[in-house]
Amino acid sequence: MSMQTSRSPQPAGASPRRTPTEGQHGSWRRGRWILLLLVIVCGAPIAISYFMYYVVKPAGGSTSYGTLIEPQRPIPGALTVTGDDGRAQPLASLRGRWLMLSVDGGACGEPCVKKLFFMRQVRATQGAERERIVTVWLRTDDAPVPDAVRRAYPDTRMVRADPAALAAWLPAEAATSNEDHIYMVDPNGNLMMRFPSQPDPSKIKGDVTKLLKWSSIG
Repeated sequence: MSMQTSRSPQPAGASPRRTPTEGQHGSWRRGRWILLLLVIVCGAPIAISYFMYYVVKPAGGSTSYGTLIEPQRPIPGALTVTGDDGRAQPLASLRGRWLMLSVDGGACGEPCVKKLFFMRQVRATQGAERERIVTVWLRTDDAPVPDAVRRAYPDTRMVRADPAALAAWLPAEAATSNEDHIYMVDPNGNLMMRFPSQPDPSKIKGDVTKLLKWSSIG
C-alpha cells in the first residue's frame, strides 16, 4: 500500500509560499546590482576621459606630454593643509574640481614663481572651462610669502603642508624632487598626471584642454 503525504489545502487564488531565505537572497542580489550600477555611473566619466585621451588619443594619435601616474594615487586622508589663518583642513576637501599642484618653500624663488606663472596661464587659456581648475601651491615651510607673489597670484590657494607627507604621495622623476614638477589631481581626488621639470606651458595647456574636453565632471 502506497502512502501519500497529506498537505494542507491553500485558499483559492493564494500565491505559493516563499521561504524567508529566498526573499533575503533576492534582496541581497538586488542590492548588490544597485551598488555596482552606482559605482559604474560615478566612475564612468573619469574612466571615459582617460580612455579617450590615452587609448583613442584624439589629437591625431599623439601621446600626452605629462606622465600618467599608474596606479592612481588618491589624496591621503591624513594629508592636511593649513592656511594663513591657521585653520587646518584635509587636502581631500578640495575634491570636486581639477587641481593643479605645485610644491615649494614659502620664500618662492625664481623656479617657484615660474611654476605659479605657468599654472595661472594654463588655467586662464581654458576660457570658460577655467573655473573647473583650482591652482594650489603646497608650501613646505613657514617662510612668509613675498607680497609681490601674493598679489600676482590671488586665485592660487597658498597652503602649508608637511613636506614628508607630500614626498610620500607625489612621485618625482629620477634626479628630481616634487618641487621640480607640476601635478594634476582629478575631481575624484586621484593624483593622475605629472609634468616634467622645466616644462613647456603650451604642451601642458594641450594636455589640460584635452582632459577637460573628454571629462564631464569637475
